[in-house]
Amino acid sequence: MNSLHSTSHSVHVLKFISQFRSTPKFCILKRNVTSNLENYGSNHFSNSTASTSIKAARDGVDTAVVVEEEGPKLRKFQVFEGHPVPFGATVRDGGVNFAIFSANAVSATLCLISLSDLPENTVTEQFFLDPLTNKTGDVWHVHLKGDFKDMLYGYKFGGSFSPEEGHYYDPSQIVLDPYAKAVISRGDFGVFGSDDNCWPQMACMIPTADDKFDWEGDSLLKYPQRDLIIYEMHVRGFTQHESSRTEFPGTYLGVVEKLDHLKELGVNCIELMPCHEFNELEYYSYNSVLGDYKVNFWGYSPVNYFSPMTRYSSAGTRNCGHDAINEFKLLVREAHKRGIEVFMDVVFNHTAEGNERGPILSFKGVDNSVYYMLAPKGEFYNYSGCGNTFNCNHPVVRQFILDCLRYWVIEMHVDGFRFDLASIMTRSSSLWDAVNVFGSPIEGDLVTTGTPLGSPPLIEMMSNDPILRDVKLIAEAWDAGGLYQVGMFPHWHIWSEWNGKYRDIVRQVIKGTDGFSGAFAECLCGSPDLYQERGRKPWNSINFVCAHDGFTLADLVTYNEKHNLANGEDNNDGENHNNSWNCGQEGELTHISVKKLRKRQMRNFFLCLMVSQGVPMIHMGDEYGHTKGGNNNTYCHDNYINYFWWDKKEESSSDFFRFCRLMTKFRHQIAVNASPLARMTSQQQRGCNGMVMLLVHQIGQKQAVLWPLHWYAFSLQLACHFS
Repeated sequence: MNSLHSTSHSVHVLKFISQFRSTPKFCILKRNVTSNLENYGSNHFSNSTASTSIKAARDGVDTAVVVEEEGPKLRKFQVFEGHPVPFGATVRDGGVNFAIFSANAVSATLCLISLSDLPENTVTEQFFLDPLTNKTGDVWHVHLKGDFKDMLYGYKFGGSFSPEEGHYYDPSQIVLDPYAKAVISRGDFGVFGSDDNCWPQMACMIPTADDKFDWEGDSLLKYPQRDLIIYEMHVRGFTQHESSRTEFPGTYLGVVEKLDHLKELGVNCIELMPCHEFNELEYYSYNSVLGDYKVNFWGYSPVNYFSPMTRYSSAGTRNCGHDAINEFKLLVREAHKRGIEVFMDVVFNHTAEGNERGPILSFKGVDNSVYYMLAPKGEFYNYSGCGNTFNCNHPVVRQFILDCLRYWVIEMHVDGFRFDLASIMTRSSSLWDAVNVFGSPIEGDLVTTGTPLGSPPLIEMMSNDPILRDVKLIAEAWDAGGLYQVGMFPHWHIWSEWNGKYRDIVRQVIKGTDGFSGAFAECLCGSPDLYQERGRKPWNSINFVCAHDGFTLADLVTYNEKHNLANGEDNNDGENHNNSWNCGQEGELTHISVKKLRKRQMRNFFLCLMVSQGVPMIHMGDEYGHTKGGNNNTYCHDNYINYFWWDKKEESSSDFFRFCRLMTKFRHQIAVNASPLARMTSQQQRGCNGMVMLLVHQIGQKQAVLWPLHWYAFSLQLACHFS
């Protein structure tokens, strides 16, 4: 059922959506202007102009130099010294304060860019910042008053371009403010910029005093973690398929229209795959296998951490990104109304800027040696496997990460975070400046760059932060550099972990591999072998059988080997060890008896997930048996492979989807993390025979002696009961 017509608050949602129906998406206007910034004389201001205006403000004079743009639009800006905090662009004192950290730059220029000038790579206004008046410590700042309508901003920094020293300063390059709240470039997903450019110039949104959103009294739901059932989903993939029949497919509003499906399924938490601003055309290339083009569909390559992905909004670049922010807020608000928490999958381990051959977009051009983990000769450490590693435990960077997470909790009402390759956040920072890192000079490499720390400063700060310790924090406790910390991630009794060992063991047991019965019993108990000794609880284990990376549940029982030819990499990408079993015949075209066995196996997997202690996580589409044709690495496909097929879900509504829905209901009613027998209804007690009730009781009491002997009979009887 369409959620927009089935809830008591549908009128408010329709009113919001009607704004996007009646208002045309912003169309950037082109005009004939030179793209040579040196020749754009009317908008080029000298250092003396800015210095004079700031000096007047410093001397207590009420007036400031007024800078006027020559042309059809007359704009006036009063320029003042500004404040070093907070970072970013902030509305204050009748204007906007701009502040940005850069310790190694020797010059800084604030660039204002109109929406019409952006596609021409043309700067509309420039304000050169005087190191004497516009710099406090390592923070550059300026305060402007004037007309900011349809204006964006960025920075140009001057300094050494010496990669061997870790510096990439280029005064001709406009870079993004790391603290920007929205990033504007292209308006539509997968559509090129001007001149078919995959990397058109980007700029930052300027906040306004009237930035408001009606939260209607919304606040964080704050469910006990043990009561969660998490649903990992992709915003675009969830409603982009034509069978979704949504008003705005592939957007935050599209998800809002389908929230009732999640309510029906029984999940009370959605974990959104990356929604920070990224460039889906990052590695755009022709794929001869499918005859289409490869894109960055998953989004694990952030450009900016404060900005929601604008091309996941129906508004696109309209209103300079303000509307995109409000669409994300609407999704959170409407999810909360249905009792569904919202988590974000965040990628603080690397960015889209890559290694020394990558683009200069933001961090690299602002202060590369601070934001990235570098070797002594300027090389990028690559613990992420993506070209660079974020320098998470540098004091400036860890403060940046905390500020960002607090913003998403306070301003966007996000309930929690899953940290991609979180083990990188436990590694020591680069020793480029020992005074900056440790507070005093040191002799020799006491702590080698990248060394795992027992008490990482970033994790400690997050765990004791009054805002962040009150939300859910989930670690993917490994990285591409070989650091594997499942069960050992520094946690302060706050953090949970993606339990990769649960996934591997459950797959082995249910497909019939011998020798895992004891380990399987531990998995059903909430993995006490991993978490109990260090003082954590079963719900610190996030249990999953499938996720975005790997086989879907249907493919797990259909394929023995990966089939990734569609990726155009000769089947060389993706994981080779999937612990899968095709039930006797490879592929979807097979005998009826094999198909029946596969359905039983899928039920066994889902049943195991629901009766295990810990927090279960379901991957999008598994509730109806979505297949990717055996492809276990679908990062590059913006097509049917990654889209949720709503028509298939309807076909399975009386079969596997019904089974999943009843099992989530069963879990909520019995509460396997409490005492199951005490929570069973009389109807459930009559429906299950004595052995089933005994085994469920043993799950709650952590008595695993009988599980390896009777698990299969238990799963069959319980599955039959709910079929």
